[in-house]
Amino acid sequence: MDFRHICMIGLGYIGLPTASMFAHQGVRVTGVDNNPQVIESLRQGKVHIFEPGLKDLVKEVLENGRLEVSEQPVEADAFIIAVPTPFYGEKKADLRSVRAAAESIIPVLRPGNLVVLESTSPPLTTLNIVQPILERSGLQAGRDFLLAYSPERVLPGQIIKELVENARVIGGIDPASSAAGQELYKIIVKGEIVLTDATTSEMVKLMENTFRDVNIAIANEFSRLADRFGVDIWEAIAIANRHPRVRILNPGPGVGGHCISVDPWFLVEAAPDLTPLIRTSREVNDSQPEFVMESIRRLIFAEKIARRAIPSMMPRELEIRSLMLKRR
Repeated sequence: MDFRHICMIGLGYIGLPTASMFAHQGVRVTGVDNNPQVIESLRQGKVHIFEPGLKDLVKEVLENGRLEVSEQPVEADAFIIAVPTPFYGEKKADLRSVRAAAESIIPVLRPGNLVVLESTSPPLTTLNIVQPILERSGLQAGRDFLLAYSPERVLPGQIIKELVENARVIGGIDPASSAAGQELYKIIVKGEIVLTDATTSEMVKLMENTFRDVNIAIANEFSRLADRFGVDIWEAIAIANRHPRVRILNPGPGVGGHCISVDPWFLVEAAPDLTPLIRTSREVNDSQPEFVMESIRRLIFAEKIARRAIPSMMPRELEIRSLMLKRR
């Protein structure tokens, strides 16, 4: 396919860098966002998010006219949806932005177009939510237009580099959609492009971050057990990792960033009866900050008690007290 014009819906941490990279490669791009402040800021040449290298890249493509911004989608050869998918109070995926983005495409969807969902979503979102919405246009997915899911897999601070170098997974609703997605992303991607179906592609993204979450959780749980038994967790992990098939992570105060603390819940929501391990891992990591704070409070209290007792202690007692504090 010949992609001369792309419409990027969502100009956040993923959408704006992706739109700018396509524009940098000579493709005409219309960036769309429902936040008027974002649109106005970009029209003034200002970048509303920080990412190394992004400011200069956006400035370049805005000045040469390859990137334009708009409040509404326009006719294009391909549409990419890169909007937020947080969760709400009951740990359920909030797909309102995905639905709104798909609905906004309906008036400008034309035969032969490709639509790609990039937003991290529960399995079957592309088939059960995005496809039916787009088909309200009167066009049929797979026959009149192409539809695929391709998750972002980049690290903040490295987005520009990893958009180009990382492997890209593209899952179409049919082989033609996967192939079209490959043609689109090879404009900017130098890494391997792996083709599969839409639901597999959705699950791959969730599996990647869930795998990391579960491994972090077991390290954090080991740290709690070590605290209970008076074991130095760092020494125990170092010894355990001498096993050729064991690689335990270092425990910490929980899980940082956005993706790892959110994505596993999408699998729990999709199949609660099959995900007790994933749910428990999330609960362990969510409660880890409180465990760390309680450990700190306990150590501070023990240190204060030790200082008060020092004047009346004999040298041997001081040595014992010091060893006890170190073990904790």
